[in-house]
Amino acid sequence: MLDLVKLSGQIPGLTQHLHQESKASQERLRRALQVFGRLQQEPQVWQSRHVDWGSHLSFTCASPAEPLENSRPKIEPLKGRHTVVATDGSQIVPNHHEIAYCSLINVGRVVLHYGTQQWPLLDSLPVLLYPSVELQQNSGLDAEEVLALRRAQAEVEELAQLALSVPRRRTTLALVDGSLIPWGLEPLSGQEQRLWLNPLLAALERLRAARIPLVGYISVSRSSETVNYLRLGLCPFLSCECYRYCNSDQAPPCQTFAPLPDRVFWGSLLQPGERSPIWRSGAKVLNPFGEHHIHCCYLNVSEGSVGEAEIARLEFPAWVAADEELLKRALAGVLSQVQKGFGYPVALAEAHHLAVVRGGDRQRFFALIEQELIRAGLRNVAVSPKEAQKRGGIA
Repeated sequence: MLDLVKLSGQIPGLTQHLHQESKASQERLRRALQVFGRLQQEPQVWQSRHVDWGSHLSFTCASPAEPLENSRPKIEPLKGRHTVVATDGSQIVPNHHEIAYCSLINVGRVVLHYGTQQWPLLDSLPVLLYPSVELQQNSGLDAEEVLALRRAQAEVEELAQLALSVPRRRTTLALVDGSLIPWGLEPLSGQEQRLWLNPLLAALERLRAARIPLVGYISVSRSSETVNYLRLGLCPFLSCECYRYCNSDQAPPCQTFAPLPDRVFWGSLLQPGERSPIWRSGAKVLNPFGEHHIHCCYLNVSEGSVGEAEIARLEFPAWVAADEELLKRALAGVLSQVQKGFGYPVALAEAHHLAVVRGGDRQRFFALIEQELIRAGLRNVAVSPKEAQKRGGIA
């Protein structure tokens, strides 16, 4: 039980810390904007350093995929007949103290049709995983990490299947909650990564062939990929070889405005409905992606003034970034969804509600398993003594 009386005495310290951090953040932003001004005047300096030394950096650094100009046309919400497809997932992680060592992936599926009288699709698809090979794969990842990868894989594969079921003549947008970059694959070798990437890349190829733009929507992103590009102009050495010149125990000289998230930086520059330039992600795990290499931009999806804005990170494959029509459809569709959802894409919000596994669902899940185990004649069907005591307590 949480003792709120004892906790309340610690809150003023948090308030003071947040106040100090707000001032420090404003100073970091001021320095970053100064460097950005220099970058716009001498883009070739940063570009040459990134080409020559991008593979020698100790941090993930995106690179501009289009000119870094200040002004871009304001994006208008998508109108007319169109369909938005979205998926989101949740899971029950395996637990040795439960009745059975198994896990569950639940994918929420949403298909919303606009400008038609067609009924929407609102449902979820549960998948039960139980063989040890399903949860380990000898990859060095623990069961929970493997489960997260399987969930992300299921989300994209199901999204592609739903999107391709929409009539080809219909304007369609595919949305997924979260990043399209499979960060969880970074600890794996190239061969092990391929086992996970092949199904993902196959789904992306199906969407590309059907000309259906895919967007990963990230709210309150913590990424600093684009801000890290500014650091290339602050390196005092002839070559940007981080591992050679910079001591890991000290802050490098290029890190004068870190930590500064991209969303804070672009939030100071973007008006409602405006987007940042498009950037090519520098994540090494994307090296095998080819024409599906993930690009991103930041979009001010708010209707209020700058300073109160929600700056969303939008991720999409290279073939969306390179196609003006698909990119326009993707950005306009996202903005329309955010407005319909009063601040967050309505299709993704519905997919989340359909996917989430609540406490009662979890209890019913294991109760159903218990019934089947008893019916099958298995004995000693019960949770561990530790789990039983945690559920009952002594008070």
